[in-house]
Parts: sequence; structure tokens; C-alpha cells
Amino acid sequence: MKKEKLVIIPTFNEKENIQDMVLEIMELEGEFELLVIDDGSPDGTADIVKDLQKSFPERLFLKERPGKLGLGTAYIEGFKYALSHGYEYIFEMDADFSHNPKDLIKLYQACLDPDTDMVIGSRYITGVNVVNWPMGRVLMSFFASKYVQFITGMPIKDATAGFKCYSRKVLSSIDLDKIRFIGYAFQIEMKFTTWMLGFKIKEIPIIFTDRTRGTSKMSTHIFREAVLGVINMKFKSLFRRYKPNQTVSP
Repeated sequence: MKKEKLVIIPTFNEKENIQDMVLEIMELEGEFELLVIDDGSPDGTADIVKDLQKSFPERLFLKERPGKLGLGTAYIEGFKYALSHGYEYIFEMDADFSHNPKDLIKLYQACLDPDTDMVIGSRYITGVNVVNWPMGRVLMSFFASKYVQFITGMPIKDATAGFKCYSRKVLSSIDLDKIRFIGYAFQIEMKFTTWMLGFKIKEIPIIFTDRTRGTSKMSTHIFREAVLGVINMKFKSLFRRYKPNQTVSP
């Protein structure tokens, strides 16, 4: 049977959310499969997933890592798993319901368009679609994307978004071992690399709702990596060869 859709969710201490998230994804139309990558959560997140695997042995997978190794490395491990197992569409999303699992269907349908290679679930393509964030964090996120646009030239309104769908050809064209950032900036680096390789990127509107259970993983270190890393990433890109014909669809 052909493997088609794999959702990748990194976790660290998400016991309040992971069971509901898994069940919602398993109930979606289209037989989405799910890979949870858990960084040694001391709260037992991985044990909850293992228990759920009994109900979904063919669609729910778990990779356990020995400690908190970073968002970027978790996704890279997930991407390599997806490519080695033949999936055609690979999704990134958070475990905390800030991304609505029902929107996976919208991302998938958008990525089926032959003129689209990657789809971003965007908070800012139709204004500011964020719920329950304090104004300071909304402004920080919004202007961070503006900053990334200014430095890199990417015409992407939500450069830091973490809700995405990649077609297989995008991930198989990226040298994943050369992706350097592990935190907030990882999302920017993946978009920038995709854009510089000439793939067609589309943003579709979503509603982003801040978590109501569990603890945010955002930190000043992660934000600093993004601010300084973007300049470094842009500078290094001046000395690399990329394919032309970058295209971004609204």
C-alpha cells in the first residue's frame, strides 16, 4: 500500500494534550498517519502514545529520544523517516492544539495543486489570526516575520509558522544534514531553503489558538537564535548556488 500522508509532532511534556491530539488526527478523513517524536518527556507523554498504538498499530508511530535535543533535530529525524518510508506529503504541527488538526485537510488539499510544492498554515496572510496571545507576543511574532521578509527577501507573511505541508520532492531536494538551526529559526531556515531552491510555496489562512494546557517551550534563547540566525543565514546564502524561479502564491 502506498504511503501518502505523515504528520510529524515533536513532544516534550505534552501529557495534557497528546491523547486528544492523536485521537483527533486518527478520526480525520483520509487516513493520516502520525509520527510522534518524544524527547524523553518525564511526564510520561511517550507512555500515552505507546498505549494508543494498540488501537492504531498501522497509523501511529513513536520515536523516543534520550533528552531534549531541540525542535529542529526532531523534525529532521521525522523528515528522514518520512522519506525512507515513501510518504508523499509530510506535515509539521504542534501537539498543543495551537494548530487545529482539522486544518491538516486544508493543507493537504492545497498541496495537491500541481503548482504548489509547500503549503504554510499562515497566521498573517489575511490579517492577524491569533487567539489568546497577549498583545506583546502577537507583536513580537508579527514583526519577526516582517524582519525575516526584510532580511531575506522572501515574500512570505508568516515566516516563523510551524504548521506546514511539504511535498516529498521538497524534502528530498534539501540536504537535511546542512540545516543548522534547532529552535525558532529552524522554521525560517526550512522556508528559506525551499524558496531558494525554486519551489512553489503557498500560504493559506488558519486560526492560531494559544495552548490552554501544558507549558510553552518558547524562550529568549530561541528568539535570539532566530534574530541573529537570519542575518547569518542570508549572508551564507550569497555564497551558495540555488536553482532560480522562486515562486510564492498568496
